[in-house]
Amino acid sequence: MNHSMDDPALTPHGENQCADLRARFPHHSSITLLVTSPLRRTLQTTLLAFGADMDRGVKCIALPEIQETSDLPCDTGSHLDIIKKRLEQHSVDLSHVPMDWNSKKGKWSPDPKAIDARCLDARKWLKAKNEDAVVVSHGGLMHYLTEDWSDSSKCYGTGWENCEFRSYQFVEGDTSMHPWRRQSSPSDDAKEPRPHCQRKRKLK
Repeated sequence: MNHSMDDPALTPHGENQCADLRARFPHHSSITLLVTSPLRRTLQTTLLAFGADMDRGVKCIALPEIQETSDLPCDTGSHLDIIKKRLEQHSVDLSHVPMDWNSKKGKWSPDPKAIDARCLDARKWLKAKNEDAVVVSHGGLMHYLTEDWSDSSKCYGTGWENCEFRSYQFVEGDTSMHPWRRQSSPSDDAKEPRPHCQRKRKLK
């Protein structure tokens, strides 16, 4: 990715990765909600990989709390009016996206404390929804959201591959808002904690 590009679209290779994700994702029939970052590439990923689920009535909501962490041009979303125009032919709920969502200031700052706070808000929101949700977001952000820092040093700022999916669920009875349990495999129940150094730098 060219980090200097404003809210870039997927490349043809990225579109092919989405087609592959659509084909290999095993849980289409159980999805009851789609939640996506409002950045262009995640919106495209959602439409390409899960458009058929939307066609059968699964609601799709854009949630700005799960936008990518940095304030680089490539990680800064488009103006809401531009997003609405791009999505004129698609049923994506943009009612949760405020006009300043892409300001990278205040709540939307790339500061790790701000990222932690909005990921806590996102976890509360997801828990209240109580749905079998697919969350389409970004590698850096997903470590904060899931509080799982497994392989976080593997790539620059993330241990997630493009179009990788992992399964998590809220732990029943846990009210701490830190209640994820990873469900990717029987041996993967434990989350790897955040490396100390990750608290000192912005993830990109």
